[in-house]
Amino acid sequence: MAFKNKRKKRSFKKRPKPEFEQKLLDLARVTRVVKGGRRFSFRATVVIGNRKGKVGVGVGKGTDVSNAIQKGFADAKKHIINIKLDSGTISHDIIKKDGSAKILLKPAPAGRGIIAGGAVRIVLDLLGVRDIVSKSFGTSNKLNVARGTIEALKELSVPIVKNEEESLKKEESKSKKRVIKKKEDKKVVDVKEAKKSVSKKTQSDDLTKIEGIGPKIAEVFAKNNIKTFIDLSNAKKENLVKILSENKLSNHDPSTWSEQASLATEEKWEELKALQDKLDGGK
Repeated sequence: MAFKNKRKKRSFKKRPKPEFEQKLLDLARVTRVVKGGRRFSFRATVVIGNRKGKVGVGVGKGTDVSNAIQKGFADAKKHIINIKLDSGTISHDIIKKDGSAKILLKPAPAGRGIIAGGAVRIVLDLLGVRDIVSKSFGTSNKLNVARGTIEALKELSVPIVKNEEESLKKEESKSKKRVIKKKEDKKVVDVKEAKKSVSKKTQSDDLTKIEGIGPKIAEVFAKNNIKTFIDLSNAKKENLVKILSENKLSNHDPSTWSEQASLATEEKWEELKALQDKLDGGK
């Protein structure tokens, strides 16, 4: 007679893979002296990382080892740093002094591997670096060396991908060309405007072109805000006579100056010349 197996089959669920891998860097038994004697506890130094640019170092103390490791893991999680790697290595040389630890990190070509020892190797491995050369000077304390390595990694500048670098260079060259073109266009416009203003000034604002006005009278009128042909054509004869008498120039007759100035304002140069010839006696 066959007996049926009444045991139910257990369904095992796969545990999700943890975000960070952890390694116990150092475990030390520490003592605290109190009034009644000594109290022993454990100090765990833990390094965690995801091998994709994130790494952290933490320290935890507890009455037993597991408690100390848990506290160390939690502390390391609070001090995570994010580093962008350049194809499995770092982008430039770094030398950093943190306390009594001095760390040197150098990029290496692909296939070289992690040339490092002790705490530096564990930190770089969990960070995700594949090729690097390093050297630790000064203290041999694992915690200080690990923290010095973290501080050195913080000095890294963000690497630029080749495609991004090319696109940045293209954008810079385009922007430079645009700026140069704008400057050239502005120069052409400025030259044209300058030519216009010069021609306008020589034709419209030179009061010495009026028959009977010399440089001295033009200077006196300029001091009295009569600088252009329009100002002269709008000025009253009485005001002109007053200005001339105040400056001891009363021997000049301003009766035809406003008429000449109005012709000059309208740029009727031939009519102005004919009028001036007539005033001058047809010379």
